[in-house]
Amino acid sequence: MIEKIKQIHELNKQLNQYRDEYYNQNAPSVSDAVYDRLFDELSLLESETGCVMSNSPTQTAGYKTVDGLEKVQHPISLLSLDKAKLVSDVLSFIDGKAVLLMLKLDGLTVKLEYKGGRLIRASTRGDGNEGEDITHNIPTFKNVPLVIPYENDLVISGEAFIHRNDFEMLKEKITDSTGKPYRNARCMASGSVRCHSSEKCSQRMMYFTPFKVLEGLDETPLLKTRKSAKLDKLDYLGFSHCHSFLFESADLLMLTNDGQTKELENKMDWLKNYADQNNIPIDGLVVTYDDIEYSANCGATGHHYKDGLAFKFEDDLHETVLREIEWNPSRFGEIAPVAIFDTVEIDGCDVSRATLHNLSFIQDLELTVGDRILISKRNMIIPQVEENLDRFRGTFTFPKNCPCCSTNTEVKGCSNGTTLVLICPNENCDAKHIRRFVHFVSQKAMDIDGLSEATLERFIAKGWLHTYADIYHLNEHCNEIIHMNGFGAKSYDRLWMSITASRGVNFEHFLVAMDIPMIGSTASRILSDKFNDDINELETAVKSGFDFTELDGFGQTLRDNIYEWFGKPENSETLFLMKKEVSFPMKNIKTINNNNPFAGKTVVATGKLENYTRDGIQMELISLGAKPGSSVSKNTDYLIVGEKAGSKLDKARSLGVTVLSESEFEALLVQKPKETSLGAAMVRAMVQQYENQN
Repeated sequence: MIEKIKQIHELNKQLNQYRDEYYNQNAPSVSDAVYDRLFDELSLLESETGCVMSNSPTQTAGYKTVDGLEKVQHPISLLSLDKAKLVSDVLSFIDGKAVLLMLKLDGLTVKLEYKGGRLIRASTRGDGNEGEDITHNIPTFKNVPLVIPYENDLVISGEAFIHRNDFEMLKEKITDSTGKPYRNARCMASGSVRCHSSEKCSQRMMYFTPFKVLEGLDETPLLKTRKSAKLDKLDYLGFSHCHSFLFESADLLMLTNDGQTKELENKMDWLKNYADQNNIPIDGLVVTYDDIEYSANCGATGHHYKDGLAFKFEDDLHETVLREIEWNPSRFGEIAPVAIFDTVEIDGCDVSRATLHNLSFIQDLELTVGDRILISKRNMIIPQVEENLDRFRGTFTFPKNCPCCSTNTEVKGCSNGTTLVLICPNENCDAKHIRRFVHFVSQKAMDIDGLSEATLERFIAKGWLHTYADIYHLNEHCNEIIHMNGFGAKSYDRLWMSITASRGVNFEHFLVAMDIPMIGSTASRILSDKFNDDINELETAVKSGFDFTELDGFGQTLRDNIYEWFGKPENSETLFLMKKEVSFPMKNIKTINNNNPFAGKTVVATGKLENYTRDGIQMELISLGAKPGSSVSKNTDYLIVGEKAGSKLDKARSLGVTVLSESEFEALLVQKPKETSLGAAMVRAMVQQYENQN
């Protein structure tokens, strides 16, 4: 049967070539007798197999035109898939289960419905619940079976696409609905599938590849339980093969972690090379569980099914129009540009803003208001302006005055010598003042709940807050605060309790609150250990010329930042006032357990961990005598990875750093002693105290 299906495909291809030579090129290469013999052979095979393709010369129904595309409801939602960009994320998803790894075609998702062996309807995915009827265009596709040797109901979904070489040929003569050239094969495929005239669609070289059986093909136990079996069965019905690899549950489990990664990468590379050699447009790969029942039990969100994962080569790009560039002064004086554009939906979220970073970034893209721009979500998280489609339209201008205080702005180069930034030189700029307070009360600093940016602005406007220490005297304005719009007695009580609690802040959070450039949680923890949680010791070290580059991870820039900050009189005044308001609890213990593989080692944790928060894993490492790191370097001993580990995992592998999953990390903790000379109960109490303080 499968051999006859292959013959049908070959005869269709051959006869269509002869038809083109005869009708379009006026240069036939075979006689009418040869053509007629092959035509009869095709007709006989179609009759024997019950398979008739959309490009068959035996089908001469002509072209159809519709007034509009009718709406089609999808009883089974055609949802998307969650995304990943790291092989480690794919391996975590597989987790030892049987999966299919297949091409992620870059086109338009289409659903085909068959009844009694005949195509009765085709529709687009639309929003997943409602699409559009495109049945009239399917006969113009090059490889869709209109009649199949299967009498039961069959519903499949797949991708309509245009090969890359066909797109290169077509893009010079076919434009979109606005009269502009199509940017890529995906856009052309999407527009072609939704043409009202099937004659137009017939000129677009459309192909279809199925990737999922939604209904039907469940006559045998194997077909009922395995997606791979259903897809293989589609080959016998005349559909183009969905190129994929099947990993059985034992295939990867037999290998080491590095072996699993290499095996998966090899299969990914093969699929990418296959797509490239055959001009198949792809934007990634798809991995999906092969077990149908298990897949169904995985469930779904409103956006995607949880039984599959899309491994993306690049972030999706979305076209929109730049409407405004907003300029926001930061607490350090840099005025950050933000793009405001027409809202686009990315991964189920409405996005209308994205950072433009600095002047150099804007100049490189030659951005002006009104330009068409391409937006992505970098690593599916951070909105980013990727490209300007309308370069050379005008000249970019930046504000000559600070949007907050009207001081003349300045253009300065960053430390790298090439990047230009816009600066407000006014140290008393209100925007700087407010944002410093916002940083001071933030969770990673003093962690004062109830002082939002809007509330801080109101308090500052009333003249209540000039320095950070003034926060600890807001009780002097208790009655006024209680009667302010949006406040009340309970709100004030919660605020004052939070302010009071912050008086016992740990040294590390206090240093972050002081806002020394580049002193974040990791650097402050190192300073905390070095100077015994004593701000006076740190001040003495600065006055005595201590070389901070001796500390792990501290370079010349960080050293200069510390000396510059302590050298400013206003910062000395801030410290003097704050030392009257807060006290730093001394750490009773530095480590609990040195009898483990991590004692004295530099350990970095990345990704989402199941049993630890970000701070929790840091505290656990400290209790093990390890040195928590924030970035991977040649000095890193271990990298602990969770979900969506990011680029740190790739760097660790390139440097040969030992990589541990969360479960592997915990397995190594079996060496952690249950008793110490202090007694188990005392140890637990001390650990709890340490965690509470940090």
